[in-house]
Amino acid sequence: MDDITTVYCSVDDFWITFKEEWNKHLIELGKSDRGPDPILSPSEMMTIFILFHQSNYRTFKHFYLGYVCTHLTKEFPKLISYSRFVHLMKNLIIPLFAYLLQYRGEVTGISFIDSTKLQVCHNKRIPRNKVFKKIAKRGKTTAGWFYGFKLHLIINDKGEILSFLLTPGNVADVAMTEQLVQGITGKLFGDKGYISSKIATKLLEKGVQLFTTLRSKMKQKLMPLLDKILLRKRVLIETVNDQLKNISQIEHSRHRSVANFAVNVLGGLAAYMLKPNKPSLKLEDLEQLPFLAMI
Repeated sequence: MDDITTVYCSVDDFWITFKEEWNKHLIELGKSDRGPDPILSPSEMMTIFILFHQSNYRTFKHFYLGYVCTHLTKEFPKLISYSRFVHLMKNLIIPLFAYLLQYRGEVTGISFIDSTKLQVCHNKRIPRNKVFKKIAKRGKTTAGWFYGFKLHLIINDKGEILSFLLTPGNVADVAMTEQLVQGITGKLFGDKGYISSKIATKLLEKGVQLFTTLRSKMKQKLMPLLDKILLRKRVLIETVNDQLKNISQIEHSRHRSVANFAVNVLGGLAAYMLKPNKPSLKLEDLEQLPFLAMI
């Protein structure tokens, strides 16, 4: 888990600026506010939630009651009850989303695209699931069928997240490509789920050159050796997906509301973005790249 002060300073600096801009766009309903203002500030709540996704705790309840309320009382002297914290978590959706947009990675000209499933319940329990009824959908991956959502990602060669999108599980990967690449240029590497000559042409017009693996019985295409090497390095984004699910814990089946599901995903992405050591290709260490780029 990263240093608490570092995480809090990053979040609080963002919140000070964002709060002023956010208040300008709020709609006044003409009603008096009910109840007291939360004692715990939004920046403190965001920090606690991000710290949870950087910890080894499997559930937020155990983290909050067993760690925060026991060992972090000096850092957060105005802690609220666990039930109150969970109730207020829905208010973090917009701030967390804006925080992620502000701290996206830089476009380096080399990007990788992929999606990963976010299963919300076991397939046998689909008929009994009421939380995500009419929202989650059945989808299929190489591992089989699932019920839930898909997280679509684009990262650069440094492992930094450039773009992300959450969709129902039945949405095809290639269908989200055009939305994801907005503001991104250079070479984009994906698996065979992104094979589409129509999409590739549209992306090329936007300054994005798409490279994909081939399906069986497809003819091999001539490709520069550098691009072949980078296409094989597509495992980088699979490593990022693995860390998001197994370390940041963006996937589990204990959600009790759609809002808290969204906060959990955004919190996990924020925790990953703040990691000092991300999986990367370290292109500067490859002495052959300058030569290969000329081929």
